[in-house]
Amino acid sequence: MEELDPKKTKSAVEGVLQKYRMYRYLVSEDREASTTAAYSDMPRSSPTNVTSDQTASIAIHNVDAQSFRRSFVERVERAVNALPKTERFLIQKRYMNNDAEYITDGHVYNFEFQPPCNKDTYGKIRRKAFYRLILKLDDLKILRISEIFNPE
Repeated sequence: MEELDPKKTKSAVEGVLQKYRMYRYLVSEDREASTTAAYSDMPRSSPTNVTSDQTASIAIHNVDAQSFRRSFVERVERAVNALPKTERFLIQKRYMNNDAEYITDGHVYNFEFQPPCNKDTYGKIRRKAFYRLILKLDDLKILRISEIFNPE
């Protein structure tokens, strides 16, 4: 297997984990049917005399969107749970936490790891975790690893 570009790997994995947090923690904004009448000079039916069912189409969209988000979150969690304990701990504390955007790498290796580890050790653990995670994300069809290959 070709070597993966470490910068592209990091960027791709962080992108997936950011999307995970958005899907996991943001409240779903379901579409709602409008309750006010829309006045128009156009007839209410189409040329085939079939009227649109706004409420049904909105309900279908909401169910499909929720189902997609739930599936994405479950697949990412499955990929992370397959990691070795230390790598899983790092990914969960640094990237899957609700406050992940405000937590720094320094905070994780100084205060979350017990005992604390140094920056270099943390970097090695993170690189291994990202490498394993990107392979699993590809396997679960969350992203395509072929887009991450170094073109050399």
